[in-house]
Amino acid sequence: MAHPAFRAAAVRVRVPATSANLGPGFDALGLALGLYDDVVVRVAESGLHLDIAGEGADTVPRDESNLLVRTLRTAFDALGGQPRGLEVVCANRVPHGRGLGSSSAAICAGLVAARAVTTGGEAKLNDVALLELAAEIEGHPDNVAACLLGGFTLAWGESGAVRAIRMEPAAGIVPLVFVPGRPLATETARGLLPRAVPHADAAVNAGRAALLVEALTRRPELLLPATEDRLHQDYRASAMPESMDLVARLRADGVPAVISGAGPTVLALATEGQADKSARLAGDGWTANRLTLDTAGASVLPLTGAAS
Repeated sequence: MAHPAFRAAAVRVRVPATSANLGPGFDALGLALGLYDDVVVRVAESGLHLDIAGEGADTVPRDESNLLVRTLRTAFDALGGQPRGLEVVCANRVPHGRGLGSSSAAICAGLVAARAVTTGGEAKLNDVALLELAAEIEGHPDNVAACLLGGFTLAWGESGAVRAIRMEPAAGIVPLVFVPGRPLATETARGLLPRAVPHADAAVNAGRAALLVEALTRRPELLLPATEDRLHQDYRASAMPESMDLVARLRADGVPAVISGAGPTVLALATEGQADKSARLAGDGWTANRLTLDTAGASVLPLTGAAS
């Protein structure tokens, strides 16, 4: 492969927050949310300049070890070669370590930006290859599928490859996220999962995951039973008891609530009438955000208003 040419102009990429699992759809189902990170990438003459504002500005590295930068490097290798230098500006709004897909956002932003700044990038790294590379970096496909495609997604493995489909969420679903003050590492949450689960629990989850597809796309009145889970949430309760308590309180009030991803954020898929009451149920210690459902996924946008 010949060394690639790069565009002189900067590119701006916007990527949404995501919630994975959604109760029973462990490592398979994902939902894109209307909360965004913006990344601007420009090929420079030399070196690396990384500027970060917002979430993670005081904690994430500003060198080659940064996840976004590592992803850019991986993508450029796949596209045929590295640029001489990079200037990267990040405006982060997705909370880190809270189960809202911040790592997937960084990965998808890096892949899409590298492809966009490379001449002929889409021909060299198509959407299928982009998804597979994102899932390889992340380690599982649920969040990256939702981040890339937007909407409600189902991801799976097939003959060693990663595949995903996008579905349109039903109208009238109001996503509420309840973000606690303390983060939880995904590795910690995954470490609490058993190596095997009872057959009866697996059967319940299979049925609920199938029902969730119908509930989220056509019949949101079924979301409460459709979001029941027996595979992962209870096993992780010791790491986030306050989150599990909030899930229980919301569900007892008829609100479909789940742990978002590996937690500790709680996601409620409320109706318009439930939204305000649900926010009050959380009480102190939570930042309650009413969001929209993102339908665009990772997008290359005009540079105008990149910092907004």
